[in-house]
Amino acid sequence: AASAASMAMGGAGMLSWAPRAQAATIYKTFYITEGFIEQPDGVDVYFQGFSSSSGSLNVPGESMIVQEGDTVRVTIYNTTGRSHSFVIDGMVDSGRISPGSARTVSFTARNPGTHMYYDGRNAPYNRITGLHGGFAVMPSGSNDELYDGSPTFVQQYFWIFHDIDPAWHNAVRNRRTPGTAYTPRYFTLNGLSARPPGAPGAHDPAVDSMMDPRSALHGHVGDRTLLRVLYPGMCHQSDHTHANQMEWLTENGQVRADVWLKDCIYQDGNMGKFDAIFPFEPPPDAWPPVTLGTYPMHLHTEMSQTAGGGLYMFGALTDIFFE
Repeated sequence: AASAASMAMGGAGMLSWAPRAQAATIYKTFYITEGFIEQPDGVDVYFQGFSSSSGSLNVPGESMIVQEGDTVRVTIYNTTGRSHSFVIDGMVDSGRISPGSARTVSFTARNPGTHMYYDGRNAPYNRITGLHGGFAVMPSGSNDELYDGSPTFVQQYFWIFHDIDPAWHNAVRNRRTPGTAYTPRYFTLNGLSARPPGAPGAHDPAVDSMMDPRSALHGHVGDRTLLRVLYPGMCHQSDHTHANQMEWLTENGQVRADVWLKDCIYQDGNMGKFDAIFPFEPPPDAWPPVTLGTYPMHLHTEMSQTAGGGLYMFGALTDIFFE
């Protein structure tokens, strides 16, 4: 099997959007590639990804944002030696894409909200070894709503959390079904893990999720920020933002009857998702009042803050910058 020599960051993160008066045709190309990505403790772990080129390995794949009613045409080149697929639940299923072949799918964007594209074959193993990414559908004519009548926002990000069991990844590489209990050793946000101050890679946005512009939130007071949160991995988590509570809008694709204010939002593993707005308001518990500063976001499971079972602050966390 071909091995991708380089690893580029998946294009998850802050998204820009301007509404259009008419639907458009959106074109996208992915290359299914495979290779190894070094983890914070120096261990190389096998991954597959929906990548931007045949010579890169993107985990997660680049996020897409379209408008309700758009025609979306996605071409997928399978550069690996095994079959794969491209699926967005309720919208498209490519069917089997044979090794060394390509498939173009065309579908109409519907169901405004946050979706995951993923490989549905060999479930869940192809998905959890990296074949996943974010897909957003904006309501027709709107640039500041998640769905018609939702609370409004001024900017939006994808947060795609993941957990990694290298033994399972290695089994998939060797075309075996994993035969051990799932034991996650690494935890990532948009494909990266945090690097505490003083550690190798600290403050490098290419490897440090606390500096990654796709992951770290940046805003001024009033910059209401939509978080499109996806979890292709297997673990259940609770996402915790400091400074402000989030406005919890959806749970696993369903609009909530009431918008609750929560600083911790539970997230199901195995393709769980939610949408929430981080309001970028002056932190209510700060005295004297402040409008500038840096605050953390982390998951409320101790294991998710580690790598390799023990390296603390090398897990799935990032920062929130009031500017």
